[in-house]
Amino acid sequence: MAKFGGIDLQLLGIGRTGHIGFNEPGSARKSLTRLIYIDRVTRADAAGDFFSLDAVPETAITMGVASICAARRVILMAFSEHKASIIKKAIEGPVDEDVTASFLQDHPNAEAVLDVAAGARLMRNVAPWTLLGHSTDVQLNWTERFQRRAVIWLSQLKKKPILKLTVEDYHNNGLSQLVRLHGPAHELNIKVFSYLKSTITGWPGGKPNAASSASSTATSDSIAKHEVGGITTRRPTRYNFGVSHGHINPEVNPHIDTSVFPKRVIVFSPHPDDDVISMGGTLIRLVEQGHDVHVAYQTSGNYAVWDDDALRFANFAAEFCKLFNVTGSDAVATLEAAVEREIKGKTSGQHDSNTIQKIKGLIRATEARSAARYCGVPKENIHFLELPFYETGTVKKKPLSSADIDIVTNLLQKVKPHQIYAAGDLSDPHGTHRVCLDAIFGSLRRIKDEQWFDKTQVLLYRGAWQEWDPEDIHMAIPMSPQELQQKRYAIYKHQSQKDPAPFPGSDSREFWQRAEDRNRATASMYDHLGLPEYEAMEAFVLFDIRKENENDIPL
Repeated sequence: MAKFGGIDLQLLGIGRTGHIGFNEPGSARKSLTRLIYIDRVTRADAAGDFFSLDAVPETAITMGVASICAARRVILMAFSEHKASIIKKAIEGPVDEDVTASFLQDHPNAEAVLDVAAGARLMRNVAPWTLLGHSTDVQLNWTERFQRRAVIWLSQLKKKPILKLTVEDYHNNGLSQLVRLHGPAHELNIKVFSYLKSTITGWPGGKPNAASSASSTATSDSIAKHEVGGITTRRPTRYNFGVSHGHINPEVNPHIDTSVFPKRVIVFSPHPDDDVISMGGTLIRLVEQGHDVHVAYQTSGNYAVWDDDALRFANFAAEFCKLFNVTGSDAVATLEAAVEREIKGKTSGQHDSNTIQKIKGLIRATEARSAARYCGVPKENIHFLELPFYETGTVKKKPLSSADIDIVTNLLQKVKPHQIYAAGDLSDPHGTHRVCLDAIFGSLRRIKDEQWFDKTQVLLYRGAWQEWDPEDIHMAIPMSPQELQQKRYAIYKHQSQKDPAPFPGSDSREFWQRAEDRNRATASMYDHLGLPEYEAMEAFVLFDIRKENENDIPL
């Protein structure tokens, strides 16, 4: 390469270990092109491309750090939330062999190209006021969301509840400008505390007769029973914080439309288990409170099923037919034998036949029906969309097309929902969540001017990968220990995704464990900010397709 004048432009990605090329942690600054052992995290991330972790090569040939840094210009690209933590280390952390991308800090002509999600943890985005010192030359744009971010950041930094923050805390941590423009400090505390308190509700679909309830002066802090559609539900009663903050009410969330009750609701689930993993507690609550709840599974998820499960179910079908003398038993037995031959002769990276894909898809579908049924969703409200972009039988999917958007649009126009829940969890390592959300957004752009859509609200959830930042949350649904256990049992219905799931990434926890840890962490975060303490919480963000460019969330 040097004989031809060297490299003009080096284009790089970054792995979650911080590697560039395959220069895994521990690679020296002076390293050159060589054979290297691949880190287990990197191999786990690549498992989907090789159909299993065992099939991923243990070694690779890579340009060395010195070879890369010899380029006259370097561009590092990273996209999506699961790269945010390592991007922060690479750009703002110390130059260190443990994060080889950090060597680029010393390159004279290196730049990083990031989307909003990948750059979300950089200090210039998390707390830009810390970079200003006491300078008055730059005035930040203190939007309401930005004010919430600052106060929550300060509360977490000082390890104090929001209402205990002092003016000295603000001045000593770079927030003098905020106090000067939007203070005093105690009013900022109350405003942000009030906002967060208002997000907590036991009524995700809105509370019936909310207008009269909101003006009530009842102050009981007991847990009351309430009859909705003949179903007894438990919900926390209202707390009275005085006239100026009378909207603070665990029953009434000011962000949720209460003009229609009960509501028609569609929960979109990219994979067949995302609904219960991400919002199982809320799904059960919506059903119990009398709403007409539909679940739409956008893809079959057939790629994420072990071959042994496909063979086991083919064997079950054959034995079932034999046991009950079902007509066509011989044909089913022949099918079982063909499935067994194919799986035994399968080589690493070989694509499944159409028959195997159908069996695996059926496994995921029956699990999804079982979980939805456990949550109380009527069978006629369970929809399998099988969006065409996904059905390739490989980790590589087709581009999103009008055919995908047509399917989503047809369902929306049929149900005409008042609430739509969709996965905003864009850290999905296989990208399916992102494409599924694009299909929904494409459909919403088509129908946003239809009259029935006027009162429709779109709420985005996140799942096993990551939670919303607290300043972005519009609705937080608390769960008791018993409700969290119910959610776990719903996730258990997806047996093909347990012990372990075929493509769990680098996280060895099962999905129910990830979900519970995340839900408990959300509740703990609210608790430490000074809000009521719950066992767990599911959080949601409102997205208004009518004001698509004004939504201030990292999508």
